[in-house]
This record gives sequence, structure tokens and C-alpha cells, in this order.
Amino acid sequence: MLILEILAYSGNIILLVNSILFFKVCFNENKACKIFSFYLLVMLIIQVSVIILRSQNIPNLYLSHFYFILQFLILSLFYFQIFNNSLQRRIIKISVPLCLGILGIQYYLNIDLFDKFNLFEIFITSFLVIIFSMFHFYNILNEKRVYYYINTGIFIYLFGSTFLFITGNLINTLTNDFRNIIWILNGVLYIVYQIYIFIEYKKTFLNKKADNE
Repeated sequence: MLILEILAYSGNIILLVNSILFFKVCFNENKACKIFSFYLLVMLIIQVSVIILRSQNIPNLYLSHFYFILQFLILSLFYFQIFNNSLQRRIIKISVPLCLGILGIQYYLNIDLFDKFNLFEIFITSFLVIIFSMFHFYNILNEKRVYYYINTGIFIYLFGSTFLFITGNLINTLTNDFRNIIWILNGVLYIVYQIYIFIEYKKTFLNKKADNE
């Protein structure tokens, strides 16, 4: 479907631009910024891998597991760096290994999950990052709005895409029209997410550079 291709390539192009911009500005920034730029690079590599495998008619569904788990790990580390609250940091320290341990046991008991969308994996990894995002919203209520736009983009994208992705194992049983609507909505959410990341670059780092000059 043409609109799906347009949305997919548009999202990936903005991701590429954001990756380049953040790697340039984060070189001399704090550790949280460096972690987020690394996150963008990892997501870009996975997206490019999906495109290459799809062009060769090679199954690529297994890459979704790398996508969700790596996204969870890197964004958890990102939030760990920007949190000053010791309880919130302790929650990350506990929830990350616990989540990975549960997923490891799940795959050990049912290796077939590797070949399809793992609904539990999608839910738990995204849900925990959404919780971390809500922590950050609370933290900046009366403080400087550090990484506000990135956090807003993460919350909107993960909240919306989690609902869409948990229908993954049902997609093949749906009509083509409804199936396309699901992927179109996910594509739109991803573009919105990347736009928020770009706004963060413009509002925070570009303005900081202008002030320094």
C-alpha cells in the first residue's frame, strides 16, 4: 500500500536526520544525551535491517524482539541518568533485570515465540518505559523542563503503539482494510515521535548553541 510505504520511509528519513543531529550535539553534552543519541542509532540500524531483509523477501519478524528489548534497555538507562529521585532510580534498577529475567524464562520455555510478535514482551517493555516517562513528567512539574519534548514523544508513541502492536498476532486474521489502518496509525505515531525529538533538538540544543554564540 503506497501510503504505508510513504509513512515508513518518511519516519525513517526523520530518524536518520535526528540521529545525525543528536550525534553532533551530544558529543559535548551530558551522558543522558549521549545515551539517547545511541538509542537513535540503534533504532536506525534495526529499521535499515528490516528494509534490507524485506527487499530480499527474507523473514524479519524476529527483529521486533531486538527492537523492543533494546529500546527498553537504552531508554531505561536514559531515564536512570536524568532521574535524581533515589526511589525512581531504584525502581529502574529492580524492574530492568526482573523484566529481562522473566522474558528469558519465557523464551526458554517457548522458543516458538521468537518467530512471532510476543505480546507480553511488547506490553511489559513498553509499559515500564511509559511508567518512567510519567515519573519524569512528575519530576519536571516544578523544575526545569529537561528533555520535555523527548519525554512527550516517548509517552505518546509507546502508549499508542503498544495498543496497536499487541494486536500483532491477530493481524493475519483481520481484513486487509483494518490491517492497513493499524499500520497506518502506527506509522503516523512514529512520525509524530520523531517530530517531537526534532523539536527537542531545536528548542534545547540549537537554541543553546545560538545563545553561546
